[in-house]
Amino acid sequence: MLARGFLSRHSRGRGNPAAFLARRPKGKLGSRLRGSDEKANDEEGFTLVELMVVLVIIGLLATIVIINVMPAVDRAASTKAHADISTLEQAIEMYRLDHLRYPTQAEGLQSLVAGNYIRRLPNDPWNHPYAYKVPGAGGHPYQVMSLGADGQEGGTGENADISN
Repeated sequence: MLARGFLSRHSRGRGNPAAFLARRPKGKLGSRLRGSDEKANDEEGFTLVELMVVLVIIGLLATIVIINVMPAVDRAASTKAHADISTLEQAIEMYRLDHLRYPTQAEGLQSLVAGNYIRRLPNDPWNHPYAYKVPGAGGHPYQVMSLGADGQEGGTGENADISN
């Protein structure tokens, strides 16, 4: 009897295309496949509460990323200024080896470009030219410095001067 039910259930519709097409899938998927306009018991989509929870989570993640990235941007600007100053110092030392003196205040850093010690003068990360002073602070023969984001001497934070 079990074998008879098994065979009759699985062989139903074989060889008869109309019987195969008459079988209708059940459930939500079945109603969609049949093209039925029957509404499912459950409404599909997200509720307002679910959307608000997702938006709050995205906002929190964005805040965490911004808090962690912004200081890195400030550190990158400072690092670039230090690297540029180091490059200018090397060019100034090459100038001194050729001329047996450092460039004067009047000649400034432009003399490094004129003498082909560097291709062009870089601007600091805040797009200001680097300052060159002769004699430098603390008994140094010269000083190369970035005046920071504000372009003024002194300051703190990103407005602080960066020098050799």
